[in-house]
Amino acid sequence: MEGTKVVIVDDSPFSIAYIRGILERHGLEVVGEAGTLDAVKEVVKDKMPQLVTMDMTLPGTDGLECTRAIHEINKDIKVIVVSSMMDDEIVKAAKDNKVSAYVQKPIDEDSLMTAISRVMESDELYEELSDKNMEIFKESLLDGINKMAKSLITYQTEYPCEKEFESKGLTIIIGIIGKFSGRMLIDLSMKTASQLTAAIMKKENNTNEEVIAVIGELANIISGNACSVINRMNKAFGLRVAPPTIMHGESVCITAPGFYTTSVIGESEYGEILLNVGFQRGDDHWM
Repeated sequence: MEGTKVVIVDDSPFSIAYIRGILERHGLEVVGEAGTLDAVKEVVKDKMPQLVTMDMTLPGTDGLECTRAIHEINKDIKVIVVSSMMDDEIVKAAKDNKVSAYVQKPIDEDSLMTAISRVMESDELYEELSDKNMEIFKESLLDGINKMAKSLITYQTEYPCEKEFESKGLTIIIGIIGKFSGRMLIDLSMKTASQLTAAIMKKENNTNEEVIAVIGELANIISGNACSVINRMNKAFGLRVAPPTIMHGESVCITAPGFYTTSVIGESEYGEILLNVGFQRGDDHWM
């Protein structure tokens, strides 16, 4: 991201100076400024920036018209709106016009740089996530079982999961959204789930409803902890988890999600626990 060429579009000298200061402190190169549609076209053609920060309210035009003009010149130029105007209608219109992110004034330096990082470092972020996500989720599962059930897990060899498989009895799927969307899946037999629940709750003879509730919350904790670790690596990931989807019963087939995932079996004193994790590029969650 350092060295990224940026044009600032705003009709306020104060805003231009303020945004320039933020960008230059973080190593970005401000190559031009503009405050009208004609000036935008001229500076973009001349400087060919990689990124444009865009105010929404401009003399004789608006940020969306300017964004369309920029993309007519070069569709690969990223546009981040930086404006005091922000409501559902404007945000939807911005997204429809291929704006990459939206930051509201008054500008928080950290929020602006996080948005820029999400937009400009997509490939690097995805590679980092792909390289590290499985180890982080494995560690989170290991830590969760250790703390809650006072037991350890030994992992077998990881393998790609590219087709549907039959559940062993209880499957918990946690959807993940953020810069990249994905999922975490845990699958285990009802016998293993019951024994694990008894260890966590320190109570035997739990009902199936209690077992499902405990394992569902365990999966939620594991995924949330793992996503928190990833977010601390780089706030641009912005990962969040959805409520668990729970499936149980005999002959339940789990379909592949349509993107690459990795599976590993963890062996515990209560039985085997399958962990499956993956993320996709696609259209990330828009800021």
